[in-house]
This record gives sequence, structure tokens and C-alpha cells, in this order.
Amino acid sequence: MATTYQIAEIAAHFGEPARAAMLAALMDGRALTATELAGVAGITPQTASTHLARLTDARLLRVERQGRHRYHRLATPDVARMLEGVMQLASAREPHRGLPLVVGPRDSALRTARTCYDHLAGRLGVAIADALVQAGAIELDDDAGLVTERGIAFLRRAGIGVLAAAPSSSRPLCRPCLDWSERRFHLAGKLGASICRHALEQRWVLRLPDTRALEITTAGRTALRDVFAISEPHPPSPPARR
Repeated sequence: MATTYQIAEIAAHFGEPARAAMLAALMDGRALTATELAGVAGITPQTASTHLARLTDARLLRVERQGRHRYHRLATPDVARMLEGVMQLASAREPHRGLPLVVGPRDSALRTARTCYDHLAGRLGVAIADALVQAGAIELDDDAGLVTERGIAFLRRAGIGVLAAAPSSSRPLCRPCLDWSERRFHLAGKLGASICRHALEQRWVLRLPDTRALEITTAGRTALRDVFAISEPHPPSPPARR
């Protein structure tokens, strides 16, 4: 059972406006950089780094590395639920006023669909990952992914030949990859590469010159609907402000 000291210690991390603003900004599930969180809180990146270190040490946040970047996200669903309760109480007194936040590339084509190494990213990549999870074809957590029995049948019907890959390959079959613009997971590993390769071969997407952006074709929009039950990779709705 938590002691009164432990309760007070956790509560103290919410008692500083900049830290509260950064925690609230992470409630939509995205992972953000220290610079982005500094902008939300209206403080310098150096000050934000100090606050983020404290929140990480308190196990309210965790840090993920993606290439040369470091992203921060809420450590557990329990932290999100605690924040939700605090925000509900606070909303009865005064509406939350947050600063607008824009992440990732400003080029709309890059945000919609692009390649990330050899797999699909942007809203398209995230939408496909979400659709496969929703269909029970894959299971994802923060570090790994699993293709289910239902997923094996799904991939065969779709003509995606990931399961024919050489067994000697040490590359994971299914792995989550944190999306740069959406700050949610798209698919990497053999499965992500196979879906991307299949989409290019079937001309569901076309490479645009001099960029990683992809154009979703008419055939691609039809395939997204028929294969993945995706109407269109729309931008996510902004989180409700409390």
C-alpha cells in the first residue's frame, strides 16, 4: 500500500504548471520531443529537459529512441488514467487552455503517406497498422509484434508473401515503429516491408520524385477499402481540450 509520502511525491509532479502542461500534451498517445513539449509548456528546451528528467525518474514518463531523436510518452496506462481523473476534476473549475501543437513534417504529402526505410509510414502506415490490430490479424505492444493465426490467413488472402521469407533471416516478422508525424505506431519488420513492397508492386501507391512521399492511387484507395477496410487515411481528430 502506498505511503502518504509516496502519494505526496507523485502529486508534487503535477503541482508545477509546466510539468502539468507537458503531461497533458501526452494524453493523446503521441510521443513528443523535449523541444515540442517545451513549446507546449512555454518554457526553454533546457528547462523542459530538467522537468522531463524528473518525470522520467518518477516513472511517469518513459523515453524512446528513434534514430537520433528521443521521444517522451506516458509510462503506463495507469499514468494516463490518473491524469484523466485530475483533468476531469480540473475541468469542473476552469477549461484547460493548451497551446496548439504541430508535429512532424509540414509537407502534407509526407504526412499522408511516405516510406520509412522499407515500410509504409505517415497516416497511411498508421491506418494499416490500426486496421490489422482491429481485425485481430496482429498484436502490438511497445516493443514487439505478433502475427496471429487469423493474420496468417488474412495475409494469404491478400497475396502478401511475408511468410515465405527466408527462415534464416534474423529480422523480426512484425515490429512496431514509432511514426515521425503521427507519433503512433506503424509496422516495420518483414511484415511492414512486405506490405510496402506489395503496395508498390500493385501500384496502390506511387513514389513521388525527389521525396519519400507516396501518392495513393485510385487502385490504392479501392484496395485500402477492400483489403484493410480503410476508407481513407484521414488525419486524427484533435484531442478534446479539458
